[in-house]
Amino acid sequence: MEKKRAYISVYDKRGIVDFCRYLVEYGYELIATEGTARALSEAGLPVLSAHDLTGYPEPLGGKVRAMHPAIYMGIIAGSLTPEQLRELDDGDVYPIQLVVVNLYPFQKDMEAGLSFEEASSHIDVGGVALLDAAAKSFLQTVVVCDPDDYDRVLCDLAAGVIPADERKYLMYKSFSYTASYDALVAQYLSHELNIPFPKTFTVTFEKAQDIRYGENPHQRAAVYREPLLKEGSLARAKQLAGPALTYNCIEDANIALELIKEFETPAVVLCKHCAIAAVGVGESVHGAFARVLESVPDPANMIAAVNGIVDARLADCFRGLGLEAVLAVGFTPEAMAELHYYPELVLLESPDIRSKVQFSTFDMTKIYGGLLVQTYDTSLFGDRVSITKRAPTEEEYAALEFNYKIAKHARSSAVVIGTKEGTVGIGTGQVKRGFALDVALSLAGPRAKGAVLASDAGFADAAFVAKCQKAGITAIVCSGTPSDEAVALCDRYKMALVVSGSRHFKN
Repeated sequence: MEKKRAYISVYDKRGIVDFCRYLVEYGYELIATEGTARALSEAGLPVLSAHDLTGYPEPLGGKVRAMHPAIYMGIIAGSLTPEQLRELDDGDVYPIQLVVVNLYPFQKDMEAGLSFEEASSHIDVGGVALLDAAAKSFLQTVVVCDPDDYDRVLCDLAAGVIPADERKYLMYKSFSYTASYDALVAQYLSHELNIPFPKTFTVTFEKAQDIRYGENPHQRAAVYREPLLKEGSLARAKQLAGPALTYNCIEDANIALELIKEFETPAVVLCKHCAIAAVGVGESVHGAFARVLESVPDPANMIAAVNGIVDARLADCFRGLGLEAVLAVGFTPEAMAELHYYPELVLLESPDIRSKVQFSTFDMTKIYGGLLVQTYDTSLFGDRVSITKRAPTEEEYAALEFNYKIAKHARSSAVVIGTKEGTVGIGTGQVKRGFALDVALSLAGPRAKGAVLASDAGFADAAFVAKCQKAGITAIVCSGTPSDEAVALCDRYKMALVVSGSRHFKN
């Protein structure tokens, strides 16, 4: 059998011994870097160290071992001309047909909070160079960067040939891997150097899961997560029960998640079709859930976010409501036993649901042919000032703050009516703020009396104030500069009007 060579340098050693044992059976001579060679030798496999091959030691902790011609040129030898091959023969360099490399996990250094200097010294450049060289020479050199691909390579070797399409797939995997690695380094450096919007915006995401379909059944979809974002992300929530997630369910759950992060006290958010239906707070999640049911007694097909533990008592409250999904800190065994009877209810566990938005992540919206990128909206009031003769009472201030948090996350010309413990009417997704007010008042009905109102931006005229007064609303918070006529009307009705220094319009 013709002798072939495999070059192996892996940080992640999952499955490498068994893989290499088969490579030896298929006629490969193993060449490995020091740490990998040690692992293979201890397993009883014949292996030649890179040092023995090159006659060159591994200085600087092995950081430049890949740059020796016997290694690098051996990888690209299969794609060289006859004249170039003669040069290799003269230099006693032989082709390498299989390259198995995975990279130093630079991400772990970033997550561990190492200093910039120490973390940057661990960036793997040699491994990237080898992978890119092998991938470029894919017709002559097989490149393997993912332990999950070992079995498929062995199947091809058992069949006697690695087809061109398979080689192209492994080439794609390698370039994708090194591109993601370099992008992760670039993200780290842009954060360290405080460059939020660089000339070229290079980011990478890792696949979390496939989902049933996109916004519509004929659209394919998947969920990806940011590698560096570890806390409070829906992409990292664990599904405990229920059918496979849909695109729309995930989008609604994320809106509920982003809103519930605003609350330190027990809170529940109901959301559907990208619209916030109700929010409630209380001394417990049971009390908060009771508040949202006062506003939305029929939450069928809605997503509920709970910033606490779902116990049997709360699980029993879900009975007959037809909720689509519940996102919570966790579920007790008793709750799981109760919810077992609702196989269509999706249960999502997010222990760090209360974690705030990290300053190093961005709010991104894909547009056709481009990308909109902005920082997350993490403020609330900014500077706030009461501009009417009557200032809000302490209770009204608490209610204004509560409802302004909801207006901040509601969509398009949002108007939120409620108390300090829960919403009673939310108008959202309207082209005019007056329309949103009509929707909110209609939903609130008589419960608007004695409540407050929050608007995600300013309102235009006195007619808005008049409608609020007629409904019994006692205080308003908005941004912008209300008209003198509107302010005068608030004074006439003894309504308190607070202006926030931060606008929170959300498209």
